[in-house]
Amino acid sequence: MRSVLSRLFCSCLVLWAPLRAQLPVCPGSPAASEVNLGVNAYKAAQYAKAADHLQAATQVDPSCSNAWLYLGNAYMQQVVPGAESPDNQALVDKALEQYQKVLDQQPENQQAMGSIALLFFNQKRLDEAQVWYEKLTVVNPDNKEAYYALGVIAWRRSFPARTEARTKLGMKLEDSGPLKDAAVRQDLRAKYLPLVQDGIDHLNRAIEIDVEYEDAMAYLNLLYREKADLDNTPEEYREDIAKADEWVQKSLDVRKEKAGRQP
Repeated sequence: MRSVLSRLFCSCLVLWAPLRAQLPVCPGSPAASEVNLGVNAYKAAQYAKAADHLQAATQVDPSCSNAWLYLGNAYMQQVVPGAESPDNQALVDKALEQYQKVLDQQPENQQAMGSIALLFFNQKRLDEAQVWYEKLTVVNPDNKEAYYALGVIAWRRSFPARTEARTKLGMKLEDSGPLKDAAVRQDLRAKYLPLVQDGIDHLNRAIEIDVEYEDAMAYLNLLYREKADLDNTPEEYREDIAKADEWVQKSLDVRKEKAGRQP
């Protein structure tokens, strides 16, 4: 179980990774010099300074959409994930405002959409994050990260309720399932089984796009363990646990193969 949790932590980092895309800086724009100063400060992790230059750039040339993108990123980098202080919320709102300005100019800009989704995810606003990741899959049906994120969100929603139910039923972590109280199990099935199955489907789609997507495989393992505890019979439970174990092994195999290809 420790290895499973370690793998989970590593795969979560994909969604929390800083945004460092190298974007064109509107060559020929009167705002180009301010954008360049902002980008250089951003790359040096001087995010407040970057925001000042990029704000100036957007005032000089509001049509430079990448200035708005970098400005949103500069605010986002100053956000403390999950914090609810007024100052932190102000940074969240500022970042969202810049990304929306990009979408006002380019309604299907995937970087802006993905940034909004990530911002909501980091603030634990999962409903809103899910909406934006779903929009991304419509704009780009081959966006594997969006499908992966939807799988992660499904697990984030299901896991707390299921583990709380196990605790209340006196079931230890190592105890086999499914959940031993039929009434509790049926209640959770009604609430979470469709969500868990959607998460499994999203992760399978991510792996169709990238057959070596080990992070998606790691979460398939976790979601099948969610599904197993909601099964109605011990036989179904064992089948889903076996699927979970298969995805653990596939993830490890892919990781080993990738490592073997490194120079």
